[in-house]
Amino acid sequence: MIVGGSMAREDRNFVPGYTNMKRLRMILLWIVGTIAVLVLALFAYFAFAPRIGSNPVGERLKRIEVSPNYRNGKFQNLTETNMDMPPGKMAGVLWEFIKGGEGREPSDTIPTVDLDLAAWKAVPDTSFAVAWFGHSSLLIKMGGITFLVDPVFGDRASTFSFAGPRRFNFRQHMRVDLLPAVDVVLLSHDHYDHLDYETIVDLVRVNSSNPELRFIAPLGVGAHLEMWGIPAASITEKDWWEAVDMGTVKLTLAPARHFSGRGMFNRASTLWGSWVLEANGKKIYFGADSGYSPSFKEVGERFGPFDLALLECGAYNELWTSIHMMPEQTAQAAVDVKARVLMPIHWGKFSLAMHPWKEPIERLTKRAGELGVPLLTPMIGRTVINADLAASERWWEGLR
Repeated sequence: MIVGGSMAREDRNFVPGYTNMKRLRMILLWIVGTIAVLVLALFAYFAFAPRIGSNPVGERLKRIEVSPNYRNGKFQNLTETNMDMPPGKMAGVLWEFIKGGEGREPSDTIPTVDLDLAAWKAVPDTSFAVAWFGHSSLLIKMGGITFLVDPVFGDRASTFSFAGPRRFNFRQHMRVDLLPAVDVVLLSHDHYDHLDYETIVDLVRVNSSNPELRFIAPLGVGAHLEMWGIPAASITEKDWWEAVDMGTVKLTLAPARHFSGRGMFNRASTLWGSWVLEANGKKIYFGADSGYSPSFKEVGERFGPFDLALLECGAYNELWTSIHMMPEQTAQAAVDVKARVLMPIHWGKFSLAMHPWKEPIERLTKRAGELGVPLLTPMIGRTVINADLAASERWWEGLR
């Protein structure tokens, strides 16, 4: 019986396909095991990687929970905003991002000018100045105060430092050590193309001897900042329509139609918004990220007219117009907020959608002309005082 059993086991090796089935089972086990390890590694990364940030807890969460804009465990837009995408369309979008497309990124080096630190320092307190560093990163000076807005000076706007949208090739990328003295870091929301871990860490390092540096952001964003080494006393967080009086400058957080989140399960756990800056009778509106909504008209009625509106123009698609405006809507939003001059932002540095990299400014230029909206398009890095249209250049023309 033992011998017969042994022979039966040996005979199985001669059953047609048995060996192949055994190999296939081993391959499947290896694949399943590999996927399980990768999934666990991904969860561990989102749980422990510093660049992901932190979720609001404790007193910060208690303050969030009493906000009129926070319901059912999440912040809500004032205008109904459906961000769900059918699986089929989602797969198509992911494939488009993976395969890339002609013209989505420039093949030429984007020209820039070095920030003139002497000129920046000399801006009178009664004037205002702006310098753009691509996408939505800016310096603004009003009332003698220098604001660094949504600074992203890292290589990628991504969850990962080694993968994801990489910045275009500039002649000179801005760095923290090239900045003038910064008084306030002003943030609009916590997405990776607006809040960059490496940049914040560099700011903390460079300003280690400057306890006066302040960080002002929407509700909840301070949780990330504290995790990255910024003292709680240096952070101010606001809800929509709340103001910060800085003596010479008044800031007001206004609504935007967008969302937030840096992790796998914390969408809309922190607030997003736009900013109104007022000083010495001058007004600037920083629109940040937003789909077109009635809030633009409300901002215009409450605070307009604005000497300058900085409005997004890029990373759009018909599939997500509720959270990112099309270029033609950007021009209309400038009309709504009663902007005397419109300066487009959120373009020229990262490819975050499927459109060619120059398409946003080309479409906006056409529509702004039709609506009679003066357009300010300075070269990256140039200091512009009082929204002087003479600083405009069509620097993108001729670039591939």
